[in-house]
Amino acid sequence: MQRVIHRSGLFSRFLLVLVGVAVVVLCYSLLRENLPDRVTRGWPWQVELLDVQSAVAAVLATGGASLARAQYARTVRPAIGYFGRVVADVSPDGRMAWVCHLCNGGQEVAVTMDLGYWIEYTPAARASGAEDSSEWVTQAVASASVEGLGLMKRQDFALNLVGPGWPISGQQTMLLGWFTEKAMREVENVFVRVRVLDRVGDTHERVVSLLKGADRVPRHPDTPLF
Repeated sequence: MQRVIHRSGLFSRFLLVLVGVAVVVLCYSLLRENLPDRVTRGWPWQVELLDVQSAVAAVLATGGASLARAQYARTVRPAIGYFGRVVADVSPDGRMAWVCHLCNGGQEVAVTMDLGYWIEYTPAARASGAEDSSEWVTQAVASASVEGLGLMKRQDFALNLVGPGWPISGQQTMLLGWFTEKAMREVENVFVRVRVLDRVGDTHERVVSLLKGADRVPRHPDTPLF
């Protein structure tokens, strides 16, 4: 599932700090207001930060700002999803392939921060010496790993190169990769870890399984989605 892995320090944590400070000041003001005069003449009670009315207003203002930020963050939150289908004439020699796309179902643009790849091979490929990924790797490393099985990039398979800063507009799709039947006999799973930045500075992460539900023996193209 999609999750938030980092929130903006300025527009999230700083607001929470202000709320905390306002609550502390309110508690101090209430306690000072109800202490006897002989106590308030000593340190630190002789220091008046805010009167109770002003302290309450500060709590309401900072709390309201924090709630407004949370509501706006939910409004501009990207909705990262993906879908796959069999498409004809993807490979240069006209073979059908399983194609996976990423989509942003939200209303606002999301900016790509990073893509990581994790490859898992079929038992037959592992018997031939292929090794599953032990960590998230770059697109170049993942493609080289698959090519090590004798598969040809952009002929038997392709992993789309997406660099940092690439915008994914609302309701827009983005190609992640495609695999022919020959490639799917060797590759069991391809996971792509997608990290995007939204308008309020929060970083979202979604792990996509490119071959989830794939037709590994494609014979007919799927009907168009739209």
